[in-house]
Amino acid sequence: MKKILYVEDNEMNRDMLGRRLTRREYEVIFAFDGQEGLDKMKSENPDLVLMDMGLPVLDGWEATTQAKADPEISNIPIIALTAHAMEHDRQKALECGADDFDTKPVDFKRLLEKIESNLVA
Repeated sequence: MKKILYVEDNEMNRDMLGRRLTRREYEVIFAFDGQEGLDKMKSENPDLVLMDMGLPVLDGWEATTQAKADPEISNIPIIALTAHAMEHDRQKALECGADDFDTKPVDFKRLLEKIESNLVA
């Protein structure tokens, strides 16, 4: 069973997406801010991270940048999630080191395809 770390401060988003991923037989663990996300990337060794960009404590942009600069966790694929759907937001996420990008509200089928392609890569 593949383990996904979902870094999201919104409880409703965590609950909805977490349940849908669990039904697809992913083990889902959660972090509520960017710093906790970084800590859990090290302690939980997930197969993939879904990183909200608008997080408290340490935002997703900085958490992604720090994760990709840390040799201990830099190989973990990160999919950036944000309600900001402009091309420059996508570009910024990729420049921070995100492996992929998707918008919220989540199109589950599209996100699932991105998860699966990043897990095989």
